[in-house]
Amino acid sequence: MSDDRVSLRPVAAADLPALDAMLNDPEAPGEFQWFGWRDPQRFSRQWAENGLLGEGQWVLAVAVRDEYCGFVAATRMGPRPVAPYWSLGAQLVRAARGRGIGTQAQRLLVDYMFAHTPTMRLEADTEAGNLAEQRVLEKLGFTREGVQRAGTFRGGEWRDVVRYGLLRTDPRPQGPSVGTGSGPVAGSRVSR
Repeated sequence: MSDDRVSLRPVAAADLPALDAMLNDPEAPGEFQWFGWRDPQRFSRQWAENGLLGEGQWVLAVAVRDEYCGFVAATRMGPRPVAPYWSLGAQLVRAARGRGIGTQAQRLLVDYMFAHTPTMRLEADTEAGNLAEQRVLEKLGFTREGVQRAGTFRGGEWRDVVRYGLLRTDPRPQGPSVGTGSGPVAGSRVSR
């Protein structure tokens, strides 16, 4: 999926060093994404197994003119197979933040999910303090559904999480073009 500038594609072997680095460097993911050290090769192993397109989670590279800028992810949730829904997340490299790339990447992911799965519901969670990501989700038509108190643990403390939902039947605004972002857009929680 792509527009005139931003594209989503399967993660390529050439993307793996950048993907692993952004998930294993405390400075790389930005203010709302560092959750501590994890298995540094987990995504490389999953890529070797299924290209990061498994039954329960899809990870797609975000690219601008073929340059890797980060990733978006969709994780299957809910009772299977009766009523599955998907939780979405995004993570961009530092140089790609604040340029509208994350907004457009998440818009493309939403379009892809509704075009290629029968899901009725998509959701995204972000920390209550991540106002930039909340604006992005609202631009995409997501509805703020509530706050889960102490929903995630990061930086030595429990933090509240805001849940957003989007139904297939909800109206979705056509957003502004890439390049009109107003701050960091990466930061929805991604299953790690």
